[in-house]
Amino acid sequence: MFIGKKKPSQLANIVLALAVLSGISVIIMVMGASMGLWEPIQGFMYSRMYSNNIGYAVTAISVICLIYLFIKKHLMGKKKALISLIIGLAILSPSIYSMIGPKISYPGIHDITTDTVNPPLFITLTDDREGARNTLVYGGPEIAVQQIEAFPDIKPIMSGLSPDDAYAKALAVGEAMGWEIIGADPAVRRFEGTARTPYFKFVDDTVVVVSEAASGSRIDVRSVSRIGRGDIGVNALRVREFISLFNQ
Repeated sequence: MFIGKKKPSQLANIVLALAVLSGISVIIMVMGASMGLWEPIQGFMYSRMYSNNIGYAVTAISVICLIYLFIKKHLMGKKKALISLIIGLAILSPSIYSMIGPKISYPGIHDITTDTVNPPLFITLTDDREGARNTLVYGGPEIAVQQIEAFPDIKPIMSGLSPDDAYAKALAVGEAMGWEIIGADPAVRRFEGTARTPYFKFVDDTVVVVSEAASGSRIDVRSVSRIGRGDIGVNALRVREFISLFNQ
């Protein structure tokens, strides 16, 4: 049993400082595109290459520090080491979730539409849009089959609203979702837009077309990534969110 006044542990101070700096560096990697430091793809690659290694390093030195402090009973700093450990585990949390969470497999596609037979066409936005590496030309039956298999719930919105009212509501939904609206044309009931993903701020392009239907109106939505072969379900999530908000 140790009797006497405990001394602060310099090791615990150093480990906590490293953990905090590591946490800040990971946040910057994720949020760097929002800060204008680099393009979204660069931040994504930095995160993919370094975040896990940083998280493992912080976790390891925090555990070592805790063990050391339990052995050296005359030293204070267990709380700091524990905070450092929590930071390390927080950095690793996406990786941990991917290992213990539900396994979800996404097809290698980046173009999602409610109409895979006659997908809404882009008119205002073109293939020379800034930073684009993907075409806006639909990939055809091969892409359609993969989408239907992975996201069978994504279908046109059938509404009892008149086409004009449905267009107004669809436009309001797009704006509520934070899209930058481009080429809105009430005469033909269509608009295009650009959307950004959270954190890394990848730019995706959207188009919404409203047409007449026997019961009122039909609304079709399409969302396409500017870069990347696959989108890990981001465009499907966006289309689903649009459908859900419209149907509220």
